[in-house]
Amino acid sequence: MNPVKEDARALHKSIKAKYEAILDKILEHGPDLGLPFTRAMGKGLFEIRAKGHAGISRGFFCTLSNNTLVILHVFVKKTESTPKKALELAIKRMKEVKSHDL
Repeated sequence: MNPVKEDARALHKSIKAKYEAILDKILEHGPDLGLPFTRAMGKGLFEIRAKGHAGISRGFFCTLSNNTLVILHVFVKKTESTPKKALELAIKRMKEVKSHDL
């Protein structure tokens, strides 16, 4: 199974519900909703900011030239700052996905 799907399925249902609501907003208004929903990380990478009663989660995504939204990495946030490894993984996956974007 896709590792992003596995991580997303492991999220608590209250956080999943927030993700779904934010993704609906992104589909309607575009990726750069701004805080508290999304944050532009630069170079086409965006962060989804989801908070439920079970905790805080972040997800990284990008868009392709055909406006397809690609979720790159999802994780439960346990520290104040975003873990460097999570950001590096998202950037690596974004480069890989965008290299195949025609």
